[in-house]
Amino acid sequence: MNKIRVIVVDDSALMRKLISDMINMENDMEAVCIAKNGEELLQKIPECNPDVITLDVEMPKMNGIEALKEIKRRNINIPVIMLSSVSRTAAKLTMDCLHCGAFDFIAKPSGSISLDIEDVRDELINKIRTAFSQNNSDNTISRKRLFTRKRSINRNHINVSKNKTSGFRRRRVDIKAVAIGASTGGPKALYKVITNLPGDLDVPVFVVQHMPVGFTKAFADRLNSKSQLKVVEAEDNMKIEKNTVYIAKGGLHMEVKRDGKIHLNDEPTMWGVRPAVDKLFKSASNVYGSNLLSVLLTGMGRDGADGTVEVKKNNGITFAEDESTCVIYGMPKAAYETGMVDYVIPLDDMAKNITKIVLGADK
Repeated sequence: MNKIRVIVVDDSALMRKLISDMINMENDMEAVCIAKNGEELLQKIPECNPDVITLDVEMPKMNGIEALKEIKRRNINIPVIMLSSVSRTAAKLTMDCLHCGAFDFIAKPSGSISLDIEDVRDELINKIRTAFSQNNSDNTISRKRLFTRKRSINRNHINVSKNKTSGFRRRRVDIKAVAIGASTGGPKALYKVITNLPGDLDVPVFVVQHMPVGFTKAFADRLNSKSQLKVVEAEDNMKIEKNTVYIAKGGLHMEVKRDGKIHLNDEPTMWGVRPAVDKLFKSASNVYGSNLLSVLLTGMGRDGADGTVEVKKNNGITFAEDESTCVIYGMPKAAYETGMVDYVIPLDDMAKNITKIVLGADK
């Protein structure tokens, strides 16, 4: 069996050894090279021929984002997983890396030199496998759409499926809130959606992106700097206002209640994650009922599928990203298979269709 070939890049010799050892313990992958900075990485890529790169964010000579930009400039098609310490500077750089094309990132548990890096072992191994699988799929086969259901959105009305067999009925749309969920590939997808929404959307937008503690503030700040809407990291008891995007804080579930406020909690994880999309979708559906639009973007697993069912049961409108534009067609697929997704939409068209549903006109 051909193993997944990984280059490990970190300025700490200890970290290079710890990460390489974790990789080499797996039967299906091996650390074929190590590098101590971006310059060394670029020199070693041709000779090591890696399938995946793990890349530290903060390094001397050439840091992670500089190396990533050079990889992209040279059109080197190798997925890159960033490893970042939890600091304000590193978090901002990590968001920049995701925007520049990194596949995903791992948060080092306790700073730049993490003696407890084993705590994220499973996450790292799974993301290496996922990055390799996705890149291999993109390079060897033409991607097929697993569904082709398409429906047009009218200016004042929308066709909403009652169930899988009874056809459609027409009703007037009056959306008062939008809830969005995403995971792997989500930061870049959300950037495309949120920055293309108009500043006068006139509803609140709630977002759960699977992201660890310490990174959601940098993510919200990046979105806010480029969006017409106000974008904030959600705080407990924060008042819900129109034309504001609330990003769930890493490590906490986000729910909305009838008191018109954001509520955060540290209840047990769902599907192994916190915040969970299902928590948001279900709570928002209880508050907004038929006036809620839910949107499920790229991501691994099935978080959001049960919430999508709840939104549909309360006569809300449900969107899911089309498989053709997903980095990982997991969460949208799980939702689609419930039979409760109204519209399947490619990412490039998502903001336009959210706007059309909410405002009843092209913006």
